[in-house]
Amino acid sequence: MKLNELSDNPGATTRKQRVGRGAGSGKGKTGGRGIKGQKSRSGVAIKGYEGGQMPLYQRLPKRGFNKPNRKTFAVINLGLIQKFIDEGKIDVKADITEDALVASGLVRRKKDGIRVLAKGDFKAKAKIAVTGASKGAVEAVEKAGGSLTVTTPAAAE
Repeated sequence: MKLNELSDNPGATTRKQRVGRGAGSGKGKTGGRGIKGQKSRSGVAIKGYEGGQMPLYQRLPKRGFNKPNRKTFAVINLGLIQKFIDEGKIDVKADITEDALVASGLVRRKKDGIRVLAKGDFKAKAKIAVTGASKGAVEAVEKAGGSLTVTTPAAAE
């Protein structure tokens, strides 16, 4: 077998049907759109229209509320902090602040603050200062001999 002998399986690839290219093509004149009416015209999209019946998206009850000024936090786990400490990307001797976490590359950006969760094991004796932390995370850090303080965000309203 040579490169020039390679071919796809028969019927695996089909050419695109070109619409409106003469009567002999089988899709000429009206191009498979029928005759007249809104759907035969170009630039028309009637996605949720049900012929005058109340559309499904309007029949269903509306639920929930999205707070426009809600705060979003960058979430990290204790296991990841420990991994970065082991790799030497985070210095345990200095306080671990949100800026230090961003500088190490553990978090891309602070958003409205950083929240620490208790997933993973934590062994380092470190002082961590972040915007938020779960109870389990605080207990895990204190059990390791460190301290986790929850600070209020700098840009508090």
